Amino acid sequence: MPTERLGDYEIEYAGVRVIGSDDWVAQVAIFGPSANPMHRNAVFPSQRVLADKTFHDERSAQDGALQVAHELLENTHTATSH
Repeated sequence: MPTERLGDYEIEYAGVRVIGSDDWVAQVAIFGPSANPMHRNAVFPSQRVLADKTFHDERSAQDGALQVAHELLENTHTATSH
């Protein structure tokens, strides 16, 4: 599963093929800071995002997943900075 670091957060994102279909869906997990470097703190457990959308290929689904993760973290940062 591809990963990306964004500040203190680690994003795992994936395109997952729909069983019995040629379509793909977007999946994301986000891990935040942890006091124990051997433990990852799941702040957004792995789950499908963009539930009403399917994609024609894995890369498009991955791009959609990563975009959602960035939006989630941006909204979280905005909410906590007020």
